[in-house]
Amino acid sequence: MTNSSHIRRGSEGLALAAAAVSVVLWASAFVSIRSAGDAYSPGALALGRLLAGTAVLGVLMAVRREGLPPRAAWRGIALSGLLWFGLYMVVLNWGEQQVDAGTAAMVVNIGPILIALLGARFLGERLPPRLVAGMGVSFAGAVAVGLSMSGDGGANVLGVGLCLLAAVTYAAGVVAQKPALAHGSALQVTFFGCLVGAVACLPFSGQLLSDAADAPAPATLNMVYLGVFPTALAFTTWAYALARTTAGRMGATTYVVPALVVLMSWLVLDEVPAWLTLVGGALCLAGVGVSRSRPRRRTERTEPVGASVTVAAEPEPETAGGSR
Repeated sequence: MTNSSHIRRGSEGLALAAAAVSVVLWASAFVSIRSAGDAYSPGALALGRLLAGTAVLGVLMAVRREGLPPRAAWRGIALSGLLWFGLYMVVLNWGEQQVDAGTAAMVVNIGPILIALLGARFLGERLPPRLVAGMGVSFAGAVAVGLSMSGDGGANVLGVGLCLLAAVTYAAGVVAQKPALAHGSALQVTFFGCLVGAVACLPFSGQLLSDAADAPAPATLNMVYLGVFPTALAFTTWAYALARTTAGRMGATTYVVPALVVLMSWLVLDEVPAWLTLVGGALCLAGVGVSRSRPRRRTERTEPVGASVTVAAEPEPETAGGSR
């Protein structure tokens, strides 16, 4: 194996590890939102989370002495900051107050499918059969988890619409962020995206101050946790991984989240999952495995002894414009 192959495989391994950190922390966010969401309004929770994340990322920027990203990165940073860091967090918090957790999970998990479609349309990414098949299996698993968690009459038009808007803004934000990572570092893109989102949520400052005055300490600590880990750390590791693979494959990776939420709710909240929940979680994991797999190298031999052996070339890594 050549040195370039070793380097490429090592880079892919680091990207996969970074993606794993992101999905684990994003799954843990659902547990924290349970507490913080009872004491903080949707906009206040989003702003508090973003302010905490911006503060931590700002310290990291100062320690690493990273300055402003190149001008070419700003369009993607601004769009992802407004759509993903800002609007997505507000409407998701609001939507989850209007519908049950299962309905929210089903609707929001349209996001990875939209990421793949938008990536193909605007980034020129391919849609390999394994990616499409894997997302189909994972989405079926997300639906199963959602159905098993849905309550009676827990959905309404406003709540479903808000969760759908969250899925669209999440997908658009990821696709907008991808080109920016060709020009700025993962830390730069995440910090300034988080800052843009925080500025966009400043109209909720009054609500944040009012809610913080009455909120119990655990709720406030959970809000800070959301800012430090699922925002500052997880969005940075996500950006690192996204810079090294396609938006479609990264989106499919987030289907691990429903399975992890089921496990964490079981361990932390003592919520014993139903059999349909377990089946759905297993399907989510299986689909992610399929979507991230690659075709094996094939060797073709002719029957006559001494005939030449033809080895098919190893497929090129799936990259899109701006990937590095």
